Amino acid sequence: MAYRAEYIWIDGTEPVPLMRSKTKILPDGAEVGVWGFDGSSTNQAQGANSDCVLSPVFITPDPIRGGDDKLVLCEVLVPDTMQPHPTNRRAAAVEMAKSYADQEPWFGMEQEYTFFEEGRPMGWPRAGYYYPAPQGPYYCGVGAIEIAGRQIVEAHTDACLAAGLAISGTNAEVMLGQWEFQIGPVGTVEVGDHMWMARYLLYRIAEDFNVNASISAKPIEGDWNGAGCHTNFSTKAMREGYDAVIAACESLGAPGKIEEHLAAYGHGYEDRLTGDHETAHYSEYRYGVSDRGASVRIPWQVAQDQKGYIEDRRPNANIDPYEVAALMTNTVCSDWSKR
Repeated sequence: MAYRAEYIWIDGTEPVPLMRSKTKILPDGAEVGVWGFDGSSTNQAQGANSDCVLSPVFITPDPIRGGDDKLVLCEVLVPDTMQPHPTNRRAAAVEMAKSYADQEPWFGMEQEYTFFEEGRPMGWPRAGYYYPAPQGPYYCGVGAIEIAGRQIVEAHTDACLAAGLAISGTNAEVMLGQWEFQIGPVGTVEVGDHMWMARYLLYRIAEDFNVNASISAKPIEGDWNGAGCHTNFSTKAMREGYDAVIAACESLGAPGKIEEHLAAYGHGYEDRLTGDHETAHYSEYRYGVSDRGASVRIPWQVAQDQKGYIEDRRPNANIDPYEVAALMTNTVCSDWSKR
């Protein structure tokens, strides 16, 4: 007897990396181990020296195939040195998690995405008027006119739960055909592991419905919401006192930090962070209580309790969660450690 291990990794496509996977069939009882792939076909190597290494880092049950089959999320390594490939951003997240383990950073990421069917958002008119009714009834909506794609969302949620992922909620978003799931609260490395695995399951399940799940930051131009990955962050000090909450907000807006963070906050942030559609303009930085037009929001309950977390609303839907988690951990925790 044998089982299937689906090896999953993030490629080197720019500006937005793609997910790749392939299947290895192993004898029952055999452990998954390192494997290889053709990096010249994934923008991670040249044809004359094309081999790259897959090193398993996060393994879950395969909720699609069932049985003893597994999903195997991998880091990409360079074969000559067995060191992280330049496209491997998980390694930096691991270092940040080790460096600031005493501050106990936690993350919750809100992954927005849009279903596309036959070249248009799911649920949009097939003929006649190109646009549906304006935004308003779709956010957390109920009903066949307000919602498109719920069957896929439910299947994806079931799969994430069966795989043991830290999925903590789902909801329909502001644009018809747009949805969100949340991962967390988990640590600096774990949020990337769970988010990438949840993305894989989303793409794979949508595939069975002949639908594409897009994480484009501005899937439809015009008066329609973009898609973000709002990132909630706290440390032990923030969960215990409000001074640390304000200090975190100040750290994210310090000289040089705004540009550094925007550079890591996903492709197309200029199209999404316009100052409209519940965003602050990318050229400014401000934080505020219960302000969804701010760069960083302090939830009203946090202000009332005088402790808790912050929400950075700038990250795009297409971020690399490892990169964002490592950057936020370093920015906030390094400043706090100097106090």
